[in-house]
Amino acid sequence: MEQQKFPDFMALYHAWEQLANGPKAELRRVAKPDELLEVPTFYRLFSGKAHAEWEKQAYQRLIFCLPYIRHNNDAVGLGKALTRGKSVSEKRLFQVVRSDSPNDMIQLRRIVQMVEPSANWTMAAKTLWYWNDRSKRDLLEDYFLNQPK
Repeated sequence: MEQQKFPDFMALYHAWEQLANGPKAELRRVAKPDELLEVPTFYRLFSGKAHAEWEKQAYQRLIFCLPYIRHNNDAVGLGKALTRGKSVSEKRLFQVVRSDSPNDMIQLRRIVQMVEPSANWTMAAKTLWYWNDRSKRDLLEDYFLNQPK
């Protein structure tokens, strides 16, 4: 079986870190992933890295959530990161899982905006890259398996 080749998620994160405050604010102001298409900063980060439509949408999801997820080097996925610090209501997480696009991503971004989780960006990015029913379920499982006792 062929090994899946992922984009360099950390290069995207470092490009985000290098942005000035104004362009970062542009990305924070968008309310829906599709609104990114009207923001010049999105294209600076995206810079034609994808050719297939599904890859372009995956980059939109990554850049939509990127401003609110802090990177750490620990092996902490997004679900586990949501159990730390400010508590996330189970109901809110189930809203994400039960919603369809783009509302699922909008709901998830609201959660990460509130919590500002510290997760391993590469692990979190893989979840967002393949955002589908399976990755939503994995997020939920990661959340529940890492609940504080």
